[in-house]
Amino acid sequence: MSTSATTDKTPQAEQVDAERFAENLQKIAARSQAILEVYLNSPAAKENTLQDTAHIGQAFFQLFEKMMNNPAKLWEAQLSFWQDYLTLWQNATRSFTEGTEVAPLVKPDPKDRRFKDKTWQENVLFDFLKQSYLLAASHAHRTVQDVEGLDPKTRLKIDFYTRQYVDALSPSNFMLTNPEVLRTTLETGGENIVKGLENVLEDMKRGDGQLRISMTGKDAFEVGKNLAITPGKVVFQNELMQLIQYEPTTEQVHRTPLLLMPAWINKFYVLDLKPENSLVKWAVENGYTVFMIAWVNPDERLSRKTFDDYMLQGPLAALDVIEEITGEKQASIMGYCLGGTLLACTLAYLHATGQQSRVASAAFLTTMLDFSDSGELSVFIDEDQLQALEAKMERQGGMLEGSDMSTTFNMLRANDLIWSFVVNNYLLGKDPFPFDLLFWNGDATRMPAVMHSFYLRNMYQRNLLVQKGGIQLAGKPIDLRAVKTPSYFVSTKEDHIAPWKSTYAATQLFSGPLRFVLAASGHVAGVINPPSKGKYGHWTLDKGKNPATPDEWLKHATEHARSWWLDWDEWQQQFAGGKVAARAVGSKKHKPIEAAPGSYVKIVAK
Repeated sequence: MSTSATTDKTPQAEQVDAERFAENLQKIAARSQAILEVYLNSPAAKENTLQDTAHIGQAFFQLFEKMMNNPAKLWEAQLSFWQDYLTLWQNATRSFTEGTEVAPLVKPDPKDRRFKDKTWQENVLFDFLKQSYLLAASHAHRTVQDVEGLDPKTRLKIDFYTRQYVDALSPSNFMLTNPEVLRTTLETGGENIVKGLENVLEDMKRGDGQLRISMTGKDAFEVGKNLAITPGKVVFQNELMQLIQYEPTTEQVHRTPLLLMPAWINKFYVLDLKPENSLVKWAVENGYTVFMIAWVNPDERLSRKTFDDYMLQGPLAALDVIEEITGEKQASIMGYCLGGTLLACTLAYLHATGQQSRVASAAFLTTMLDFSDSGELSVFIDEDQLQALEAKMERQGGMLEGSDMSTTFNMLRANDLIWSFVVNNYLLGKDPFPFDLLFWNGDATRMPAVMHSFYLRNMYQRNLLVQKGGIQLAGKPIDLRAVKTPSYFVSTKEDHIAPWKSTYAATQLFSGPLRFVLAASGHVAGVINPPSKGKYGHWTLDKGKNPATPDEWLKHATEHARSWWLDWDEWQQQFAGGKVAARAVGSKKHKPIEAAPGSYVKIVAK
């Protein structure tokens, strides 16, 4: 701790322009009134109720009941906290009065960017505030985790919402306790707050009364202009998807065509962002004839679409078109996230109907198949919440709005995907940094109610996909254990949506040869990892069968300092079928309809 009460960057009171500050206070009052009016006149205000659909209160009531059953342990936890807090107070006092350097009692995680401003370390007051918060947060988490007698689902819900509460109360999230915000407010005479409230107002209007936080510059990217620009043509479309065929850039290509199937929870161009990080462009340049399913952003007319429809009108329709265009009876398929779950269902359906030879190989990117341990997403999938969600979808015309889905995923990483933008956009009054992945993340899609309810209930809630005949698609009971298609699974070590240890369970399901690869980073950045960047490596286990547990797999795995894309390419060569002359886009039957990325991807959701 430093003994200085201020840092060099902290402006002195006499530097503040009082007249400028007074003018901005008036603007702040006006902006605040405008924000209130937007909310009060919005559907969000009319729908706002105090119903606890997540039964958070009930979960914490159970927690407090169990805590009261063991008062000695509760007293021990409280005593431990006050002892640590007293030590922290003594350290701060010594540092302030004696100028003594004292080692911090508690440090933030090195990855925690909330306290990166030097004032949090150099100023005694802010260092004390930071450590007080971290100490209280640590004790809060430890106290609720140590309570005995809670069922696992209740414990997970309590732990999740405790973290939401603790994260929200961070001193970095408030103007008067964030040194960077204070410094900026004094330097600008409050203009940062004026600009921040303008950002709030704009985000409120964009969300029709609900706060839809902007994560990246609104004008920095445009689909078809600087994102999703790999040359290609839409060669087929139905009401659920457009099929894009990309133009070859090599004289020869692999005989086996490659179909990419992303999730319809987000838009396909995560696989075709900027040219330097486009998986599509890389695959084309490496000699693959690449097709892409570009899902439609559905409206109320498609609200009754089922999971069966997504299979029949998605990959199965695409395989028919690909065979007609290329003349090849086999294709390889790569499915991402929910697209991978649909891919597994499709393979099981093809095996059930004697058509397994249509797929030469399958690659699954961060894909859940066994949902017995679905991580923190299971917090949102108990019966009460599913009923509330289904009722909401019916009120919304049989659709789940994209903003609802985005909020759920953002809560899983609240500090990175919510509070960092609150500070940057609203307290500091800055525009968000232009970042292609976050632009894509904010380009939300709707979900048809029937399909989405089937997916949540049969997979997340009941875990029927791993049961023989547990799920029927197009009238056929499916069994993942019957799948013999050679498969490649890549999961990511820091995945917060499809935890890698949960996705690993798929290695024990399929009957055919299966290669499992663990990539570094998270659900998106770990997948979109071009070799040219040299950013994230991966782990493989190249000898013997995949062991029963993920921990055992990782114990014997070998780390490689290169992108998993290269590993997949090497694995895929055995199914590529040799080389043929590069193919023209489309055919007489399937003439190009429009240029990639097509029109479906440009449909905007609420």
